[in-house]
Amino acid sequence: MTVSPFDHPLLSALLGDEEASRHFSVEAEIEAALAFERALAEAEAENGLVTTDAKAAIVAVLASFWPDTALLRAGVAKDGVMVPELVRQIRVAVGEPHGQHVHFGATSQDVIDTGLMLRLKFVVEHLGLLLTETIIRLASLEDRFGDRALTGMTRMQPAIPVRVADRVTAWRAPLQRHQQRLSEQVRRLLVVQFGGAAGTLEKLGDKGPAVRAELAAKLGLADAPQWHSQRDALVDFAGWLSLLTGSLGKFGQDIALMAQGGADIALSGGGGSSAMPHKQNPVKAEALVALARVNATQLAGMHQALVHEQERSGAAWTLEWLLLPQMAVATAASLRLAAEVTTQIESLGH
Repeated sequence: MTVSPFDHPLLSALLGDEEASRHFSVEAEIEAALAFERALAEAEAENGLVTTDAKAAIVAVLASFWPDTALLRAGVAKDGVMVPELVRQIRVAVGEPHGQHVHFGATSQDVIDTGLMLRLKFVVEHLGLLLTETIIRLASLEDRFGDRALTGMTRMQPAIPVRVADRVTAWRAPLQRHQQRLSEQVRRLLVVQFGGAAGTLEKLGDKGPAVRAELAAKLGLADAPQWHSQRDALVDFAGWLSLLTGSLGKFGQDIALMAQGGADIALSGGGGSSAMPHKQNPVKAEALVALARVNATQLAGMHQALVHEQERSGAAWTLEWLLLPQMAVATAASLRLAAEVTTQIESLGH
């Protein structure tokens, strides 16, 4: 039993995406947190803030360390995040005299937010590949059927004839613009978060910026000043997710409407009915519409998550955890479904 359709054992076959979901798993989150702690020890050793012996001990332990997740779960219930309990377990594993140097100068939000960026790197790459594939498949439709005629529809009423290429362009062109938007956003999105207790890196003195830059480099992220309470890049990304699923929803809605008329499109592989064996329901096209509406609804919540109190918010931060993973998985599922719908189109226009 699950409360989310995106990891439901049955519904996820239609609405989910295994690759995107994998990067929001507990295993991926723990791996990202351990990568942060390892890179932090290395960066601080290179800047003389921890000894090389301490760095070696931490790195050696983390090479094979895996936390007790039952204790992490209990820690989240108490602390709101897994990091205090995770750091405690790592320090015990490293032992004295070097355990005290684990997590030096960092705070829980540094681990969680940087860990999210490490996972979003893979999610963004996955979405980018799926988006490219969908654009290519739509271009193929235009190549095959572009010169054929369609009945143009305005305000749900027959208008004048148009070409198939005209309608396919309305499906494809927004996706190409979304490609460009993503390339612009990634530079602002995939950055390290390292600010310490209240964003000032007070324990690192004048070496804070150098450690942060080295930490970013080791993790394959861009360097940036702390953004504990500045969530605009994440909300901007959520907006991109909603824009993309909205454009795919328009594609799905058009396909479903064309299938309703029946004269302008021939689809294979439609969904069956338990009561009407003759039916070929445009299930995947309908799912594109539903996923677009889900993300449009979730986006309002992400905008609420912009409102962080002073230097850190627990409530707004938690809201992101409830919304952003589902939006990302919904977008990956939409791209997968859109590509599959294009392969079901056997004829378009006349």
